[in-house]
Amino acid sequence: MKNILAIVLMVFTLFYGCNDENAKRIVPKSSGGSLNDITVVVDNLLWENNVGEVIRDTLAAPVEGLSIEEPQFRLRQMPPSVFTGFATKNRTVLKIEKGKPAGTLFIENKYAKPQTVIVISGITNTEIIDQISNNSAKIVDAFKKEELKEKQRRIKKSLFNDKDIQAQMGLSLRFPTAYRIAKNEDGFIWLRRDIETGTVDMMLYETPSSSIRKGDSAVVDIVRLRDSVGKIHIEGPLEGSFMATENKYTPFISETILDNKPAYETKGLWDVKNAFMSGPFINYAIEDKVNNRMVIVEGYVFAPSVAKRDYMFELEAIIKSIAIK
Repeated sequence: MKNILAIVLMVFTLFYGCNDENAKRIVPKSSGGSLNDITVVVDNLLWENNVGEVIRDTLAAPVEGLSIEEPQFRLRQMPPSVFTGFATKNRTVLKIEKGKPAGTLFIENKYAKPQTVIVISGITNTEIIDQISNNSAKIVDAFKKEELKEKQRRIKKSLFNDKDIQAQMGLSLRFPTAYRIAKNEDGFIWLRRDIETGTVDMMLYETPSSSIRKGDSAVVDIVRLRDSVGKIHIEGPLEGSFMATENKYTPFISETILDNKPAYETKGLWDVKNAFMSGPFINYAIEDKVNNRMVIVEGYVFAPSVAKRDYMFELEAIIKSIAIK
């Protein structure tokens, strides 16, 4: 009798459990793969005409602030007929569905986890193109956030002990043990990672809140600050030389939120006069109202004659892990 009751109870649990709309789906782990690779599931004819063109213009647009053009994402196109099995486990997927009502869906963990799938639909090519164009910023942002999370997850596997940074600056930063503290003096911290062709660097310091004015003057103040710090702390190979902002191009600046605090994001180029050294930088000026200061965290790369997008992406992922105490 007890065995019969146990079987009935098991069947009852399985039946109602399977019909529970809130039951969690078990999805496989997404494939590792290279960062910033997007699988584009679209018919070959669409890929080769104006639909494919607008996809490439949106997702393979050049990264801001680099001296040589590099696409934000690498695109791997495949027709829907082969989007099965292992292919569905890719971390970022853009799916184009022609012949369905116009719409744009953002779906998390549809085929695997973690995963971002964006489905664009439309009856005609024009409707599909309109959906992509009207939602281009959201599409790029969704894919970038997924890849930043993945990069930060990989960084966590081997974290540098940042206790000295916490003690001195009242903030924590998650970065790999491949970096070292090259300088720690007068409220300035310089982090470096050696690479085959040069270095990947970060610098951290603080300044009074009044040092950076609001509005159009912000970029002027940020450039002035980074140049003054570069002159003191980042010397060039020649006597009297130092790192400064490249003045031929105006840096890109935008307002953002970092660690739930208002911040300026500035991207541009740096150089060392008369030393033939230059490269890209990304600078965040974070308003720490509690401590009446601006926290400046900047990353820059010196890697002549090689692609720099992935290095800059690593720096952005590190900086966006900041937690101000």
